[in-house]
Amino acid sequence: MKKILVIIAIVFSLLVTSCVQKTYKKTVVFTLDVSEIKNVKKVGIRGNEKPLSWDYDTEMKEIKKDSLYQITITSETGYKFTEVKFVVNDTFELQNEDNRRVLFSEKDTTFFKAKFNKR
Repeated sequence: MKKILVIIAIVFSLLVTSCVQKTYKKTVVFTLDVSEIKNVKKVGIRGNEKPLSWDYDTEMKEIKKDSLYQITITSETGYKFTEVKFVVNDTFELQNEDNRRVLFSEKDTTFFKAKFNKR
């Protein structure tokens, strides 16, 4: 009987102290330079942290005519980075290359600047 109580106590303690990874609220300000592209009609971003998705573009806002676009994304994550790709006029950047990896700052907000289709 004592062995059964010990086993139950061990199982219960394992269930109560789960191995769930701690999550953090992370904000990233993405700024994209598209100054080398003509006739820009639509600029977006895709990624793996909600609210971003790999299935559709999240539209970026123009902050400087025909050259700079920006978006601020806040998400809950347990990772220390996220991955994204930018899309201009429905064309993905860096085709057949790895995604851009954005390392989160230790501070509240990470600022990430990029040039379309350039590492």
